[in-house]
Amino acid sequence: MEAFWRSLRHPALTLALLVGLLATAGMRFAAPVPYSSSDDLVKAVAHLNAELRQLRQEQGMPALVVSRSSGSICYIYAEYDFPHGHAGLKTVKVHVSGTGFVVGDGLIATNRHVAEPWWGDPHLENARRSGSVTMKVTRMLAFFPGTASAIPLSHVTVSNDVDLALAKFDPEEAKQHLRQGVPPNALHPLPFAQQDPLPGDAVLVLGYPMGIEGMLAKSPRGLERNLSMQQDDLLAVRRLANMSLVRPSATQGHLGDVVGDKLLYDAATAQGASGSPVFNAHGEVIGVNSAFLDGFSGGGLGVSAKKLKQLMGRAESHKP
Repeated sequence: MEAFWRSLRHPALTLALLVGLLATAGMRFAAPVPYSSSDDLVKAVAHLNAELRQLRQEQGMPALVVSRSSGSICYIYAEYDFPHGHAGLKTVKVHVSGTGFVVGDGLIATNRHVAEPWWGDPHLENARRSGSVTMKVTRMLAFFPGTASAIPLSHVTVSNDVDLALAKFDPEEAKQHLRQGVPPNALHPLPFAQQDPLPGDAVLVLGYPMGIEGMLAKSPRGLERNLSMQQDDLLAVRRLANMSLVRPSATQGHLGDVVGDKLLYDAATAQGASGSPVFNAHGEVIGVNSAFLDGFSGGGLGVSAKKLKQLMGRAESHKP
């Protein structure tokens, strides 16, 4: 009997014994292909180890991305004039929330519908082109984690065919507002993926879903109640920034499909997360979150990073 147990230490004999036992029991398992040599067994073990490493990498990816990239992902507060009432004679100020992230020195990426909130609305677009309605963004502000003050955004460049935009900020001004203890990689451009994403790949979206409401939900209880009663959203987010409570939230999932420049994934998203970077398992940007299909948990939509690189090239070529 002792010799029998010693024989089980040999992998090939153990595998053969298991196959025989399962066959005897009548279990409907597909028989594994027998290894013709010890080299085949070594290759199989190496393959399993590689898959295990990949699984561990995906499991550790959210914490890695959050710690390494959060300081480059900002909450965007934008105000624009909107005509209201009969014939648009009255103008009201409306604000929108979004997310942006650093892609170059003094350059952030976001969605076009954040930089131009009327974009994608055919009625407003037509009225604006005809001149019957005048709409313009009066200010765009970026709140980065670790900065106590808002950073103005300007010189917006928009894509003509996809939901992408670029805006500029003063990196030196932003660095002056960084608090002590902020990671040294804050405000650094996020890395782009070198390989095309594939369906089934793990993804992570890091941004500001639900905007101010989402940040308030994470704040201490007493402060949450106090700021929830605040009528001025800009004042509320300034107070959150002053208390280091402007921090992005992460959601994880997998790519459902890749069609041209469109990405489909099941990482949860919501209003306010527009413009968030979409990361792969290596912590590299593969796209920009742009929309979601209401009622479908697998319906997060993003624009490929390839289109963002093209827009960056166009913005670079138009430098004064």
